[in-house]
Amino acid sequence: MSKLLVSWNVNGIRAIIKKGFLETIRDLNPAVLCLQETKASEEETMETLNALKGYYVFVNSSKARKGYSGTALITRDEPVNVTYDIGYEEFDQEGRVIAAEFDTHFLVTVYTPNAGEGLARLDYRERWDQEFGAYVAWLRKRKPVIVCGDLNVAHQPIDLAHPKENYNKSAGYTQKEIDGFARLLAGGMVDTFRHFHPGEVKYTYWNYYTFGRDKNVGWRIDHFLVDNRMMPAVKEAFIYNDYHGSDHCPVGLKLDS
Repeated sequence: MSKLLVSWNVNGIRAIIKKGFLETIRDLNPAVLCLQETKASEEETMETLNALKGYYVFVNSSKARKGYSGTALITRDEPVNVTYDIGYEEFDQEGRVIAAEFDTHFLVTVYTPNAGEGLARLDYRERWDQEFGAYVAWLRKRKPVIVCGDLNVAHQPIDLAHPKENYNKSAGYTQKEIDGFARLLAGGMVDTFRHFHPGEVKYTYWNYYTFGRDKNVGWRIDHFLVDNRMMPAVKEAFIYNDYHGSDHCPVGLKLDS
């Protein structure tokens, strides 16, 4: 029996709820739903997600800035344990990580920091990538790991519409960020969409202000990374670019349970 895992940067849970979010989730009917950039307090996020019946809901909201960042993990199966953040104060103020432990694996949802306008936050992002990579490696010593979310990086030229123009100039496509993603793969994680669709051009994020979605000028920065020990159970990876409501679209993973 297979189950569907879905991840989505919703760009504000209170905003997307007015744009067909519940209908989309009921249509997809995931066993697990991971959200990034909820942009709401824990109470506001929980209240909004209460409309999804039959799920356990876990929320991590930003402590530093109200209405900023934030993640949620919604699952039909009750986890063995749930933890929040990665254990470094510098990186644990913005509600960016939730890890759910199940019998056979960990599921981590992450909203990776953006390197910022003019790459002002690239040094912070580089430190984040190092510490998050160490955190994933630590989890892998205990059980296989699935990482999903907005990792804010396009790994290869095929993963964005204008690679030459953006390389080392735009957040999400600098060599430092590419190297951080590559280290996760070298550490035993598999980019599932690229595994199943090695030559397919498909994006998960489009800039609102440049009408990127209308022109399909986008980036593939939302990912499902799966521990190579679990890959025999992974049947397919999806990008649901027909679903709207955010500047990102949902991504999915079909997994034998």
